Amino acid sequence: MHQHNHSYIKDDSDNRIAMAFFLNVGFTLIEFIGGWLTNSTAIMADAVHDLGDSLSIGSAWLLNRLGRKSANRQFTYGYRRLSLFGALINGLVLIAGSVWVLTEAIPRLANPVMPVTEGMLALAVLGVAVNGFAAYRLSKGNTLNEKVLNWHLLEDVLGWVAVLVVAIVLQFVDWPILDPLLSIGFTLFILVNVLRNLSTTARLFLQAAPDSKLQNEIQDTLLKIDELDSIHHLHLWSLDGEHHVLTAHVVTNASKAFTANHYADIKLRIANALEQFDLAHTTIELELTQEHCRDEFPDKVQ
Repeated sequence: MHQHNHSYIKDDSDNRIAMAFFLNVGFTLIEFIGGWLTNSTAIMADAVHDLGDSLSIGSAWLLNRLGRKSANRQFTYGYRRLSLFGALINGLVLIAGSVWVLTEAIPRLANPVMPVTEGMLALAVLGVAVNGFAAYRLSKGNTLNEKVLNWHLLEDVLGWVAVLVVAIVLQFVDWPILDPLLSIGFTLFILVNVLRNLSTTARLFLQAAPDSKLQNEIQDTLLKIDELDSIHHLHLWSLDGEHHVLTAHVVTNASKAFTANHYADIKLRIANALEQFDLAHTTIELELTQEHCRDEFPDKVQ
């Protein structure tokens, strides 16, 4: 018994990621120019960081587009796992970038330098506006790729908020140490959330069950069907964090007078029971109680 979900929902993630990419590239160029004009090493450093973000978002955009290619004989489930792979790469890049920011900010605690506050103010306002708009657009997405990229942009937004606050405060007081302190605080906040998302992405990439509660619900739903005695080899995994795949062996305690109509009726009841879970692919093997499972050592679930 094999079932496909052929319903098509328009994928807007490609447009959101493309918009974030072009905004980020454009603003990175502005940062380099602004850093050079204001002679600010902090802004130049952030420009390098945003350049890395642009490369990550660009790669995510490409992988997201490739991920929607149709299945073929080599990639029988399609290319959706490329999107998951992109989320994994971008999570690692963001961790590396956060570590780099910390290595730049921590030494400045011992030797803080007064920045050019006027240039900081102008670039900070623009940075908050540009990155904030891009982060807002990506926050509407549901894919793991978009969620990880959103943390890229949120890191930039919070970083520019820190620059804006520091620039305003430094207009009135001589506290240059505020700059590295705020940068460290925001970076640690982002790093914790990225590690959480990266952990989820890595588990899905290793084909762990996307949701143990969902797996239990599916199992309980199947076992409520009359004449189904037990389930084994139940495997639930995800192509990209959104499109889930289910395979299972279900054992029926039907009598020996098992007709084709009876078989078709059980299949229909199983299909109707699973419809509520909106699975991308389902493969169900129906076995008789007295039948020997061809897969040895079944992980039988009662």
